[in-house]
Amino acid sequence: MDAKKKPVAVSMGEPAGIGPELALLAWADRKPLKLPPFYIRADVSLLRQRAKTIGRKVPLEVCAPEEAPSVFRKSLPVVQTGSQLSDKPAIEQEDTAGSVVSSIEQCVEDVKDGIASSLVTNPINKAALYKTGFSFPGHTEFLGALAAQHWPDKPAKPIMMIAGPDLMVIPVTIHIPLKDVPDSLSEDLIVETVQIAAHDLKTRFGYAQPRIAVCGLNPHAGENGAMGSEDRDIIAPAIQKLRSFGIDATGPHPADTLFHPPARQTYDCAIGMYHDQVLVPAKTIGFDDSVNVTLGLPFVRTSPDHGTAYGLAGTGKARIDSFTASLRLAHALANPETL
Repeated sequence: MDAKKKPVAVSMGEPAGIGPELALLAWADRKPLKLPPFYIRADVSLLRQRAKTIGRKVPLEVCAPEEAPSVFRKSLPVVQTGSQLSDKPAIEQEDTAGSVVSSIEQCVEDVKDGIASSLVTNPINKAALYKTGFSFPGHTEFLGALAAQHWPDKPAKPIMMIAGPDLMVIPVTIHIPLKDVPDSLSEDLIVETVQIAAHDLKTRFGYAQPRIAVCGLNPHAGENGAMGSEDRDIIAPAIQKLRSFGIDATGPHPADTLFHPPARQTYDCAIGMYHDQVLVPAKTIGFDDSVNVTLGLPFVRTSPDHGTAYGLAGTGKARIDSFTASLRLAHALANPETL
């Protein structure tokens, strides 16, 4: 199948969250939004119940992944995955965890088998999965393990990017307590993260020479050691090494002056030392239309930049902007000549 015609695989996500209705609502608006063909791996009975709950008549058709492009024109393609589920919006059910995990696993297999072009993951409830033995901090780490399983000859080092129309950011450390960040930072980790970012910005996003701004860890980037030594002793040497490799990396920059409009014109992507340092400005600037992209994988994965939104589940009022942006970006990154 022509790569441009391959569908995007969508995982179910948390059944009690807004993931099921995002797929329903997006398909209903597929034509004005010019969405690429996609299918969702989920339980069709759950989707039927959710469509009824939100009062939307969305035709559903159970099919094989390779049939999705032709089905997509007239129905939302559903690849039956996992157990039959009861739709209980905003009510966490422990017995759904197996279906959530298997949906992700089988979507990745579809991409590996060349059936799907890329993967969009709907939000999961990590706390619910932890109760059933799920051992990964989040999607990013789980996808890294699946990549190692299916592409053993292509070492994966997954890193999280939040990509919006006006700002792209990457945290060096991700889902760890703030108190553990200083001891987790190393020159090698920063160098590896920026190298992966530079590589994917070139090969997938089409930047000939990406400009990468690196944040400091401490206020005012440490004031040359007066407010912490990490900026001087770890981050600055990492940046010098990156520059010796021909990567246009600058910093360490004080994070409090890096995200206003004039500063954002000076770089293509900002690298932060911890999760909230860069995700707070990214979500403030582009909450509804930013996309979570996992770099460093042998396949394309995007995700809406929000959580399960239990408070909106089953109301039909969930905004689909980030989900539809995830679909478009996944399709574009899988076909970089279209960027």
